[in-house]
Amino acid sequence: MARAFSLLGLLRLRHAQQGQAAATLADANERLREASDRRMAARRTLDDGPVEVSDAAMLSAIAAARASTRGMLTELDAVAERRRVEADEAQRAYSEARRAALSLEKLEEQHAATTAADDLRAEQTVLDEIASQSRGGAS
Repeated sequence: MARAFSLLGLLRLRHAQQGQAAATLADANERLREASDRRMAARRTLDDGPVEVSDAAMLSAIAAARASTRGMLTELDAVAERRRVEADEAQRAYSEARRAALSLEKLEEQHAATTAADDLRAEQTVLDEIASQSRGGAS
């Protein structure tokens, strides 16, 4: 009869932690993509503009809009960098959770192999005893 893996509860906990870290990583990567998309959109806005300037008021408005957009790009760069740091931290946390779960998975595999070998050895002993009894009884 196979013995239960004594660290099964801890392995389940590690898998849950790994799943939570994976979700956090996915969320961080999504926020990073969103920040990058917003930055690209702002950059396109800065590059877009009217072809002709008809008067000084329009020129002044364009200059103000460009200055505002440049300021927004600076802020978006800071947000993107912060999100990149968060994504890197989430990746490290996921890697650590995966490593912790993987070490327990290896222990579980070793336990299963040892248990299977013990079961086969016990079964072979029983078969050998049965065979020796039937040979002894036939003589």
